[in-house]
Amino acid sequence: MKKNILTAIVVMAFGFANAQEVKYGVKGGLNLSSLSGDTEGMDLKSKFGFHAGAFVEIKFSEKFALQPELLYSTQGTRFDDIELDGYEAKTCFNLDYINVPVMFKYFAAEKFFVEAGPQIGFLTSAKARIKVDDLNVDNKQDIKENFESIDFGLNFGAGYEFTENIFASARYNLGLANIAKTEAGDDSKVHNGVFSLSVGYKF
Repeated sequence: MKKNILTAIVVMAFGFANAQEVKYGVKGGLNLSSLSGDTEGMDLKSKFGFHAGAFVEIKFSEKFALQPELLYSTQGTRFDDIELDGYEAKTCFNLDYINVPVMFKYFAAEKFFVEAGPQIGFLTSAKARIKVDDLNVDNKQDIKENFESIDFGLNFGAGYEFTENIFASARYNLGLANIAKTEAGDDSKVHNGVFSLSVGYKF
């Protein structure tokens, strides 16, 4: 993991040194997230969240650019109809991350671009919300100790620039790291998966 971080720093430093144009900006939007992996017996569903943060677009030419970002992102999953002591409960896992994507952008047309790149995420909060309507119960519990503090994945996306300043994009984050803390002998794995829609502004 340290090697990946150092590599990203070197790539960004190289980008600044060879940039033809550097722009700063802000972006935000909606997330549709869930968890995948060893989740047999759990009917996991997607949950809505959001992301917001800042970025730097380092353009090497009219076609190629590097874009490091710093984003706050709310993720997780939900599952309904879990039986607890004879009652049906609804549960939501709320996982909050500080994500650092490093995106490589290719402008396939004048205003249209595709992008891909790695992402490292730092877990800031993990809570479970359990609702049992029949008992009028709405309970929240801290579950951060059940999840790894660092996530790693790959992003794939595309976007369109409406003006020199305003753009919109869609992106999917494929989680590669096992985010579930497991005991010795337990090889089960759980991964993040997040689809995002963003709008942004370049200064």
